[in-house]
Amino acid sequence: MGPWSRVRVAKCQMLVTCFFILLLGLSVATMVTFTYFGAHFAVIRRASLEKNPYQAVHQWAFSAGLSLVGLLTLGAVLSAAGTVREAQGLMAGGFLCFSLAFCTQVQLVFWRLHSPTQVEDAMLDTYDLVYEQAMKGTSHVGRQELAAIQDTFLCCGKRSPFSRLGSTEADLCQGQEAAREDCLQGIRSFLRIHQQVASSLTSISLALTVSALLLSSFLWFAIRSGCSLDRKGQYTLAPRACGRQPQEPSIFRRSQGGPAHCLRSEADAIDPRRYSGSLRWLQDNDAAPGPLSHHLPAHRALQGRSPGVLSGCPARGLSG
Repeated sequence: MGPWSRVRVAKCQMLVTCFFILLLGLSVATMVTFTYFGAHFAVIRRASLEKNPYQAVHQWAFSAGLSLVGLLTLGAVLSAAGTVREAQGLMAGGFLCFSLAFCTQVQLVFWRLHSPTQVEDAMLDTYDLVYEQAMKGTSHVGRQELAAIQDTFLCCGKRSPFSRLGSTEADLCQGQEAAREDCLQGIRSFLRIHQQVASSLTSISLALTVSALLLSSFLWFAIRSGCSLDRKGQYTLAPRACGRQPQEPSIFRRSQGGPAHCLRSEADAIDPRRYSGSLRWLQDNDAAPGPLSHHLPAHRALQGRSPGVLSGCPARGLSG
């Protein structure tokens, strides 16, 4: 495969990769929006506590997801435009965006591997604080928040062997609510599904980002080295050498060659060197003028020779 074919294949792959990255960015944006405005996360985040352990984690995850969406979208748009227009600046901007997105994804993967249960622990701690506040009966707002959490997750209470409020918990779940699952298990199940989706999107995003980095760097070097493909209809004026006249079309050269040839023939006709013998004979006879009949043969010879020399040009008589 020649270099032109490799560049063409790389351009097609880059456009396809940018398309999938845009779809990925849309998916990540949907997930970030659901994480911030979703009822399951919002009901935990809005809990009126002196110190909500979930709010800090929630804000950090939302900021990281929003930054990733912006970098992926901007990188895909710049790379696609740079591929179509073969612009080094746009391609370099896309490469920079993909590099920052790759760093963000690596940070997310490292955080996920280092603290796999941080989000889950924060949500469970928040629920425990709301549950204890409601069971102690310190405020009516606490019971309303607990009821909102249980209705959202379709759960009721918590069945923990370490509970200190066993006598009061029996009054919390009555009727159909008693058949619901434990809220601790319900929150864990919901977060497990959410984290699986987030891990899948992160893996796909890493693969596409690495591919986009390689393709954008290759195309940048290809454009810089001049291996462009889409140059139809674009021309470059080369500098003309000093003292060199531009070449005219053949039709003008033929039309302009006639008068020039005639002028050269006419100049040859009146060249003194061709008639040096006759002129020398005339000069010798100027010193001693003779009869008119002596000069007529030379004049007639000159007149008889001029039409043959000026053949193909307008005939001109000799003056005087």
